[in-house]
Amino acid sequence: MRKEKKLSKVIIISLCMVFLYFPIFIMAIFSFNSAKSLSHFGGFSGRWYVQLFNNTQLLNAIFVSVSIAVIATICSVVLGTITAIALSKSKKTVRTLVQQVNNLPIMNPEIVTAISLMLLFSFVNFEKGYMTMLLAHIAFCTPYVITNVYPKVKQLDDNLADAAMDLGATPFQTLTKVIIPQIKPGIFAGALLSFTMSFDDFIISYFVSGNGVENISIVVYNMSKRVDPSIYALSTVILVVILIGVLLGTFVPYIYLKKRGVKNEKAI
Repeated sequence: MRKEKKLSKVIIISLCMVFLYFPIFIMAIFSFNSAKSLSHFGGFSGRWYVQLFNNTQLLNAIFVSVSIAVIATICSVVLGTITAIALSKSKKTVRTLVQQVNNLPIMNPEIVTAISLMLLFSFVNFEKGYMTMLLAHIAFCTPYVITNVYPKVKQLDDNLADAAMDLGATPFQTLTKVIIPQIKPGIFAGALLSFTMSFDDFIISYFVSGNGVENISIVVYNMSKRVDPSIYALSTVILVVILIGVLLGTFVPYIYLKKRGVKNEKAI
């Protein structure tokens, strides 16, 4: 009976994995298709990757995506880390209220956030373009940083900061040399998640972009309206970038904590 239950679980999980990842696998294979057909495989070739990176529109979109993701990540990490530290020192009522507000952009459908930001920029008469996309990305990435950093801040011993101040450290030195090193895994995880979310975003970017400013996701959407096999190559590149970011966000904090634990054991 137990073997049958175990087998049924394995079958169900396997079917789910095939359903989720088989289309992605087919997309990656067809990105090397020598034929122009989107459904017939005519042999392996890298022509669509060559064509992809000779596309000026695509190169501009890559620059927009990467630059916005990097700047938004840096700004989100700074704002999110400061907010998380401030929350840990706040009263319970204020902390609970801010946490609930912080969770709204995460729980809300992206379309709601996108329309809200679009209306906000229209209301203040802010011309849509690169800056509106950047501000929008900072706005929706910051809550993810707060969510990752705050638990690490709560784990800190309050006496560490007090001891550093008693020994003559300035508030800035206490922050940079005592607090931040202790919460590095949370900051790193939040940064990678922010970069991935920003680089991959379509809905919010589509609603707040303008003046010919397009990121990779918008270019993919436009390419999907016509027969262009290079869309497979572009989607595969995006997949690889996001996969690397997810893997780094998953394993780097774990490796950091493991090394730190080994150092602590040697010190003892």
